[in-house]
Amino acid sequence: MIKNRYKDLINQTFFFPRHGFEEKNDELYYQNMRMMDLVEQYHSPLKYSYLPKISQQIQKAKMLFNNAIKKNNYDGTYTYCYCTKSSHFKFVLDEALKNDIHIETSSAFDIDIIRRLHNEGKINKETYLLHNGFKPLDYINKVASLVGDGFSNAVCILDNKEELKQLTNAIGKPCNIGIRLATNEDPNFLLYNSRLGIRYNEAVSFYQEEIENNPLVKLKMLHFFINTGIKDTSYYWSELARQVEKYCELKKLCPELDSLDIGGGLPIYNTLGVEIDYEYLIDQIVITIKTICDERNVPVPNIFTEFGSFTVGESGGVLFSVVGIKQQNDNELWYMIDSSFINTLPDTWGIGQKFILLALNHWDRPYERVNLGGITCDGMDYYNSEVQANQVFMPQIKPGEKLYLGFFHTGAYQESIGGYGGLQHCLLPAPKHLLINEENKVTIFHSEQDVQSMIKILGY
Repeated sequence: MIKNRYKDLINQTFFFPRHGFEEKNDELYYQNMRMMDLVEQYHSPLKYSYLPKISQQIQKAKMLFNNAIKKNNYDGTYTYCYCTKSSHFKFVLDEALKNDIHIETSSAFDIDIIRRLHNEGKINKETYLLHNGFKPLDYINKVASLVGDGFSNAVCILDNKEELKQLTNAIGKPCNIGIRLATNEDPNFLLYNSRLGIRYNEAVSFYQEEIENNPLVKLKMLHFFINTGIKDTSYYWSELARQVEKYCELKKLCPELDSLDIGGGLPIYNTLGVEIDYEYLIDQIVITIKTICDERNVPVPNIFTEFGSFTVGESGGVLFSVVGIKQQNDNELWYMIDSSFINTLPDTWGIGQKFILLALNHWDRPYERVNLGGITCDGMDYYNSEVQANQVFMPQIKPGEKLYLGFFHTGAYQESIGGYGGLQHCLLPAPKHLLINEENKVTIFHSEQDVQSMIKILGY
């Protein structure tokens, strides 16, 4: 018997069931939730955030780093920071901060969020606050205000030499600082050289000439960031080694330097067709740092990470329904969804990002190759390739039948890039947004956007 049902395709192509995804009665379940219950009660399109996944990710990374430190007799500590730019929502920070973590910021308005979290007792003045990114004067001044108010572990990570001068002028008491080292990006990345950070070959002279004898600053941290993230590639391991070498060089000149922020992010699952060996990656990071420091006779640094997508990415999902079918030519069949990829999943349109894509119902049907199109008038509003197959396969449906599908692990960046609560392309409304807790209780965080909100923004 030829197995040509959608459920057969999924079981043969992917590691399935896994990561909370499973099939029951020809429908998709996630974390023991029937996905069809969500669309039947709240209708599509809709977004959801499954909050327990945030804590699960944090605890996994902390456990693996601490295990690697113990296993390799690494004489340093590990500190988990959340990179707020991945998602600034309060429900994300509230969940993440349950896990004894720290924070990395990237803009002046981040500091206002820090103030609110402190007022609510979610963080204290000993919480590590890593202030990263290119810093306009307003950002510098707000960091200085935190230092002045006694936030003892606020670390201003310098992106350029001018920021040191501005910070020195703004602060009235000693401040911990870091240096961001520019990296050579992966040759396959669009930007071969990083636009951010101090030039690698100028870091030592910058310290000696402008930091060493400055009584208002103390160099505590080196930081580097790789856009392509932590991957088991020769490029990543060589770049990590290069940065650790610079740490050793500066450590011999600066006894106060004791921390290395390895930046970048652990990968997340954007397909069910691969296995990520997190334990191996983290073990090799610890071994690499320790080996180089031992060879240079330098004490190992405390390790900081600033995981954003890893923290929040796998907590999100977006559910759509197919509202139309178009056969454009002999081999181009389109399933039209009830929203827009440009608005709702802008990473798919802007950088070709792929997510886990699964049908919610009709798993007993034969499958067929289709293209997925959004309903804006923009020719780029489509999603037509899965990570492994370069095609999308969906269950066949008959006229008048409803097919629902979901994109999963979409929790990072989509809302901020798409303009949450603002104008949407072709004035399509932003979907309803649900929050789901550890008991699978659902609350509505944001209703579907209405016409009045967009008309007001437009000045009518």
